[in-house]
Amino acid sequence: MTVTVRLPTVLRPHANGQSQVVAQAGTVAEAVTWLVGEYPGIAPNLLAEDGSLHRFVNVYVNDEDVRYLSQMETVLTDGDEVSILPAVAGG
Repeated sequence: MTVTVRLPTVLRPHANGQSQVVAQAGTVAEAVTWLVGEYPGIAPNLLAEDGSLHRFVNVYVNDEDVRYLSQMETVLTDGDEVSILPAVAGG
């Protein structure tokens, strides 16, 4: 499946300044694996030491939070948009 991965500002320098990239992936996990393989500098900002997503990274597929879908195994279809967003805290 061809999907668009939208990157937050903090990850763009590691992806040649791009705000979005096109990936071939069937699941969110595959999209993240592709992203880290293509742009290794993204990994420290995206993944924990065990390879899972950092707890402060949120991932959405077409504006749906993957935590309420099938998490990293959420299935993607052609044309889906995967958005990676850092969690924001404050008051």
